[in-house]
Amino acid sequence: MQALWMVLGAFFFATMSVAVKYASASFNTAELVLYRGVISLALLAVALRVHGTSLRTPVPLMHVWRSLVGGFSLGAWFYAIAHLPLATSMTLNYMSGIWVAAFITGGALLYGKQARNGPLLLTVLLGFAGVVLTLRPTIDQNQLFAGLIGLIGGMSAALAYLQVTALSLAGEPVERTVFYFAAGTAVAGVLGIAFTGFTPLEKVSLQAASWLVPIGVLATLGQWCMTRAYSRGHTLVVASLQYSGIVFASLYSLLLFGDQIPLYGWLGIALIVASGVAATFLRERAIPDTPAEEH
Repeated sequence: MQALWMVLGAFFFATMSVAVKYASASFNTAELVLYRGVISLALLAVALRVHGTSLRTPVPLMHVWRSLVGGFSLGAWFYAIAHLPLATSMTLNYMSGIWVAAFITGGALLYGKQARNGPLLLTVLLGFAGVVLTLRPTIDQNQLFAGLIGLIGGMSAALAYLQVTALSLAGEPVERTVFYFAAGTAVAGVLGIAFTGFTPLEKVSLQAASWLVPIGVLATLGQWCMTRAYSRGHTLVVASLQYSGIVFASLYSLLLFGDQIPLYGWLGIALIVASGVAATFLRERAIPDTPAEEH
């Protein structure tokens, strides 16, 4: 049953990406990050009050660093969603699991433990082979810059993922970590708007503005479902099922947006999914019981 919470969370995140895709036609990336943060912040403030969780934290600098890295990752993902096929942008974001495996493998090679981590290294190499195939269509369609931004966003998500793990080990409750991340994204959005400009809501159609609320609501629901899945389910099974988000995004990409992705692009997506699942199982030996990734 707990595994189904992960599938539901992945569905919420994929559906959120649809809202981001539609809203990006009227709002820039910084604005979307701001609205996502503000709406999530309001919902999480209510949740904290209901659960009686204090905002007082013994590790404020860890939250600041997590918010900086996570906010950059979120902005990069939203930019990729706006400029790439939905399936491609979602896949590049879920590269974070493979990036974590790459960090582990790099550390092992540095300390001369490559033999033990050979299978993990192989999954990383297959994952990056999938990246080459996935990014090739972006070159053909002059979208390489957006593809690289999406790839960097996935790497940033991996760093944020490791920081969430550190916060968990420090004893920080999930609600507080998620709340400060939402606050950080709101601040990041404000700073971004200082450079990109702000679109007054009165100049935007009601239909376009209506996509803003689902972004924050679906992101919050997705985090809640994933947190529930990780806290009560088997870590390996739950972590593997997060890749169902790519399946949902691919369906949306085809059915709602009519995205044309060539066969080698789909092969690249499949390689990344397979490598990500394999890396999840293999890296469990190095980082057991890691918490859910956040968006």
